[in-house]
Amino acid sequence: MKFLLLSILAYCLSPMSVTAQGITTRLKFEKAYQKIKGMIDRNEKHSFKKAVFISENVFLDNMIEETEFENQITILTTLVKGWQIANPIHGYRYSDSINFNKNLAIYKLLKDTVKIMLPDGQILETEPYGYDFNDFFGHWDWRNMFVTKLLATHAGNCHSLPYLYKILSDELDATCWLGFAPNHIYIKNRCKKSGWYNTELTSGSFPVDAWLTGSGYIPLEAIQNRIYMDTLSNQQAIALCVLDLAKGYEFQTKNYYDGFIIKCCDLVLKYHPKNVQAMLLKAETLKRIYDKQEKVSEAAAATFGTMEGLYTRLFELGYREMPESMYREWLQSVVTEKEKYTNKRL
Repeated sequence: MKFLLLSILAYCLSPMSVTAQGITTRLKFEKAYQKIKGMIDRNEKHSFKKAVFISENVFLDNMIEETEFENQITILTTLVKGWQIANPIHGYRYSDSINFNKNLAIYKLLKDTVKIMLPDGQILETEPYGYDFNDFFGHWDWRNMFVTKLLATHAGNCHSLPYLYKILSDELDATCWLGFAPNHIYIKNRCKKSGWYNTELTSGSFPVDAWLTGSGYIPLEAIQNRIYMDTLSNQQAIALCVLDLAKGYEFQTKNYYDGFIIKCCDLVLKYHPKNVQAMLLKAETLKRIYDKQEKVSEAAAATFGTMEGLYTRLFELGYREMPESMYREWLQSVVTEKEKYTNKRL
């Protein structure tokens, strides 16, 4: 575990490492693609954890040992189990009480200080996982989106935090779902007492749907078309790692023309046809290809037609791009106004 934390931290805080380009890079990413594709096809519950690791590690030039990553997740899972045993819930007499308690324990570990008593009587305290407002879209450094970076620094974003939550949930055989809002990923839960509820790891709160709808730049047709505020299946969650793979490849190579990014987007859309981020990345990649083609050629006409169809489909589904400045303000309001929108039933 010590090696994992030190090596990831050193890599994350150092300047971008120079990696091989061209064929070597494509082969590495292609190998990662094939591995994750097999996991999507098999739809194994614990595959999400492995897919996250593969998509991140290939970007890190495969420098992290998988056993070290696994050990870190095992430690967190053990802590969650310990908290659950030490803090049984009272007054919740429904058949899903065990699942409810597991999700509560994961939330507590990620967003609260947990005290651990050692056999010799010493008490250790865990550090909550906070939000890193620096480059939260990974524009300047794609590694800022990584679970491995979150584990090393205890600071993440709306990509790595819900990913880690789902990984721990899968390890504990608990039930939760990833959900989308514009530029945002959060956790959706369900319990028999309160029904559906949202877990927002940015602020450590449980916002109601009405607040997400009213403040999160979500038009009604986007909800009706289920591109936002819907649950992702396990296969769709694993497919997100293929989208991460494509974005990592884009960041590292800027190669939009060899077909890899589009192939990744097509695989995501096969299992999640309304994944607007995959549609947008594919459309923007096609635009770059079209700009390099002879405009009078049949290939250019076909490229333009596909690109135009994707942009039209995005608009029809209700996708609207949320300006980064507005998203930053929204993130701040998530933290400062959480008492206004917290689900009081929880």
